[in-house]
Amino acid sequence: MLKTNFSEAAVRPTAEEAEAAVRTLLRWAGDDPSREGLLGTPDRVVRSYGEFFAGYAMDPRETLGRTFDEVEGYDEIVALQNIRFESHCEHHMVPIVGFVHLAYLPASRVVGISKLARLVDGYSKRFTIQEKMTAQIANAIDDVLKPRGVAVIVQGSHQCMTTRGVHRPGVGMVTSRMTGAFREDFGTRTELFSLLGLQQTPGLQGV
Repeated sequence: MLKTNFSEAAVRPTAEEAEAAVRTLLRWAGDDPSREGLLGTPDRVVRSYGEFFAGYAMDPRETLGRTFDEVEGYDEIVALQNIRFESHCEHHMVPIVGFVHLAYLPASRVVGISKLARLVDGYSKRFTIQEKMTAQIANAIDDVLKPRGVAVIVQGSHQCMTTRGVHRPGVGMVTSRMTGAFREDFGTRTELFSLLGLQQTPGLQGV
C-alpha cells in the first residue's frame, strides 16, 4: 500500500483526479488537452509519476533489515560509488539527477550491496532537496547498521537551476554527510576519498 505524508484525515486523490489535474495544467500552459497528440498524455504522466515517486511506497530503512555477521573479521571500509539517482526538487517539481557515493566502517554486521542501492532509491524517488536526501541516507545506515562510521557524498545536477531561473547548465551541487570515524578522523576520511577516487570520477557527465 502506498505510504504518503498525508494526515490520516486526508484522502489520496484517485488516478482519474490526477489525470484531470494534468489536463488542467495543459490548458494553463496554453494547449488543448483534447487534441490528438495530448489525448493520452494525462494517463502517461500519472503512470510515470508512479515510477518517479515510488519511494513513497517504500520504507527505506526496511531494505537494510537483513544483515550478515559472517564477515571473517572484516572491519575495513565498505564503499559503493556512482549509484545513479533520479529525484525531483520539492520546490519546482523538476528533476535532480546525479550520483551517490557511500561508505561505512562495519562494527559487526554488513548488508548486501543491492540493499544500499535500494536505500538510495527509497529516499530519492520522492519530492526532496539534495541536502535532506543526503542526510536521510546516512542516518538510515547509521541507525540500522550502527557502524563505526558512515559517509555519503551526493553529486547532483538540478534542472531548477540548469533549465530555468539563472540558467546555468553544467553547474553541479555536492553535498556530504559524515559520521563516526569519517567525521572525526582525518586519516580515515582521506583514505575514503582516495579509495573512491572522487577527483577522477566522471562527476555529472552523462547525467
